[in-house]
Amino acid sequence: MGDYKRTFGGALGGFLGFIAMSAIAGMLVAVAFTPALAIAGVATRTTINTFENLPNYLAIDQLSQVSTIYAVQNDGQPYELASFYDQNRVEVPLQATSQFVRDAVVAGEDPRFYEHGGVDLQGTIRGALSTFGPGDVSGGSSVTQQYVKNVLVQKCEVLSDEEALDACFEEATKTTAERKLKEMRLAIGVEKEYSKDEILQGYLNITGFGGTVYGIQAAAEYYYSASAGTLTLPQSASLIAIVNNPSKFRLDEPESETNGAANGYAANKDRRDYILREMLKYAKITQADYDAAVASPIEPAIQEPSTGCQTAGGAAYFCDYVTQVLKTDPTFGADEDTRMTNFRRGGYQIYTTLDLDLQLASETTIAENVPMTFDGWDVGAVATSVQVGTGRVLTMAQNKKYTQLEVAPGPEYTGINYNTDFSQGGSLGFQPGSTYKVFTLAEWLKEGHPLGERVDSARKANWGTFQDYCDGPQSFPGYNPRNDSNESGRNYTALESTIDSINTGFLGMAKRLDLCRIKDTAESFGVHRADGDPLQKGASSVLGTNEIAPLSMAVAFAGIANKGTTCSPIVIDRILGADGAEIPPPVSTCTESVEPAVAAGMAYAMERVMTQGSATQSDDNTYPHSPMIGKTGTTDGSKDTWMSGASTEIATVVGVVSVTGFDTNQRKVYFDSGQAATARHRMWPEIMGVANAKYGGDDFDQAANNLVRGAQATVPDVRGKSVDDARLTLEGAGFGFLDGGITDSELPAGTVARSEPASGNSTSTGALVTVYSSNGSQVLLPNVVGQTLAQARAALSGFGVQTLEETVADPNQVGKVTVMNPVAGSPAVPGGTVIVVVGKAP
Repeated sequence: MGDYKRTFGGALGGFLGFIAMSAIAGMLVAVAFTPALAIAGVATRTTINTFENLPNYLAIDQLSQVSTIYAVQNDGQPYELASFYDQNRVEVPLQATSQFVRDAVVAGEDPRFYEHGGVDLQGTIRGALSTFGPGDVSGGSSVTQQYVKNVLVQKCEVLSDEEALDACFEEATKTTAERKLKEMRLAIGVEKEYSKDEILQGYLNITGFGGTVYGIQAAAEYYYSASAGTLTLPQSASLIAIVNNPSKFRLDEPESETNGAANGYAANKDRRDYILREMLKYAKITQADYDAAVASPIEPAIQEPSTGCQTAGGAAYFCDYVTQVLKTDPTFGADEDTRMTNFRRGGYQIYTTLDLDLQLASETTIAENVPMTFDGWDVGAVATSVQVGTGRVLTMAQNKKYTQLEVAPGPEYTGINYNTDFSQGGSLGFQPGSTYKVFTLAEWLKEGHPLGERVDSARKANWGTFQDYCDGPQSFPGYNPRNDSNESGRNYTALESTIDSINTGFLGMAKRLDLCRIKDTAESFGVHRADGDPLQKGASSVLGTNEIAPLSMAVAFAGIANKGTTCSPIVIDRILGADGAEIPPPVSTCTESVEPAVAAGMAYAMERVMTQGSATQSDDNTYPHSPMIGKTGTTDGSKDTWMSGASTEIATVVGVVSVTGFDTNQRKVYFDSGQAATARHRMWPEIMGVANAKYGGDDFDQAANNLVRGAQATVPDVRGKSVDDARLTLEGAGFGFLDGGITDSELPAGTVARSEPASGNSTSTGALVTVYSSNGSQVLLPNVVGQTLAQARAALSGFGVQTLEETVADPNQVGKVTVMNPVAGSPAVPGGTVIVVVGKAP
């Protein structure tokens, strides 16, 4: 049917018809409430005046539409991850709708649609008489009136307050003359603003077809697995039949006794056939068309709509994170209710940062290396990647199936995103272990300490006092962590401590720094606790005891790789509204965490972690290769294991964790793929290999010499000095002083026996020099050969040794010592024995 504009006569006829209906409705109202027929004329005039004062303009808002989340494929084409809606609706233009549908609406619902001015007199009188008569309420509303009613109902749907929603819905649907008059007045106003075809298009897109199915396109897809433009005559009539009473005529309840598969959907068929008769009556179809259509059975082909992140497969947790951003970011509305309403009704087309190649590599390597469940252990595995310099989150995977159910159907399911913060649908976080040491390394270099500087790395039960500018000096008695491989704890350099992940070395570094400043540096890289609490800053925090989301650590490592500038994570590249207009998404904020020179020094050490230290398994197995930095992490008892690292383009964090319940030592657990503790080194290379192949990578900036070796100076000789004099000498030469305790030495007790580094060696200015005092236990024995026995005993008497005499025939040395054992120059052992051989005459 063409697009007809109303003639003046048509509009006038509609208006006069409405006036007549107003008079009738007014009379009916008066009769209903006032038995005296004498006042009917007054009621009529009052109703007409009331009608003329009613608003005649209806603002038609954007309809609720499906929002869709996409990834973008390599060829630039979108790949649908998931859709979301309160009302399953896809708006289509009238031209994309089957002519059968259009004719079925007009013939079945409003045969004079193209002739009246918004209100059909005959239908309205019939509806009014039915409404205020003794029987059931009947129809009679024109298509335009029905459209008005639906628009008013849709305005209610955006309300989040239940009480306001109920009141609005009641006002829009109540069966009163006042509501009908308002509807009629607005319908006339709509007809003045829009063409007939525009009204019909709006009607077909807004009307409900049962449940959450709205609009002809969604109805065609749902009930017949078709599009609105390909619907056949009987399909079109059966769908329009639903509009009359969706709960009665819907086609997705095959078990219904009145309208189910067993009786051929009898209720719908009756209504369908009525519409077909009306189409024949008004010459919309031929007799042959009618005969074929009424003879055809109703055979729905239900296509369940896919909605929610569970449709995104392995990318479901990434999808979930996107929805959390849409729910919490003020970019999308002033409060959470508004934001979710905009998302679920706004028809957003959301194009995300997800890289499908990297995501597939992450999902695949997790599935190959870590099971979803393991007897006696709630095992979790995570992987997330972030693009350096942009904050774009490229991957997010874990070893579970996604569910939105409050109670998971099995241990292999969870709705918790292990990669994100609790406030973003995630867990309460996991201890990152030694991967957190990079923030102490950063603070160390920020404060001017070089990587070559040595620190006190000896294991001890009391580490003394740590500086803390936030809360004052702090002590942690009894804190005595061991090193992972039980290293003795000699004085390691900062570089050695980083390469081999020496716990005591990092505590020694922290002793020379400030715990609160280490925390500040971590926060500058975007690190925070997953539960929202402030970062803890005790001595143990240096070794990674804060519970942190893997995504936060990936962002931080990307910041290190980005020359010290950290970019906040983003997951949305672009959003289009239902009208095709751009909606600005949240943007990444990039801030300098450390100066580029400091980041270069960090990279110098962290590259060597990959090539010489604890992460060589990951580095050696990454193909194709690229310069990479990294740090491993293992928490107490090996319950969580991590591999975190980056190229100059992509940062990736991989972990195997204990989710709940008893902690499990991963070194004692073996999956089909191998030891649980080394699974990280089997997964990380697979992901980074794909990243390197796709994004490449460059060399990291060269570290400045002053941050690698530092200014060098020669350690002065303090042997034989008192401890206090040695301190003054070393500090005067620009070194730090550390009392290493007592050691066996030949020097007098209380004097300096040796230093580490030894005197004459070069080391970094400011480096710690450990001084050891002599206990005098290794005083050397004097030479008593040639002395008389009495003289020898007198000489040895002050050394705490016992002298035993032996004789030997020697006419040339009668009465003199010829041999001593131990020999002269040997350490005198208190309580020991010295044998002297004295010559005698033959």
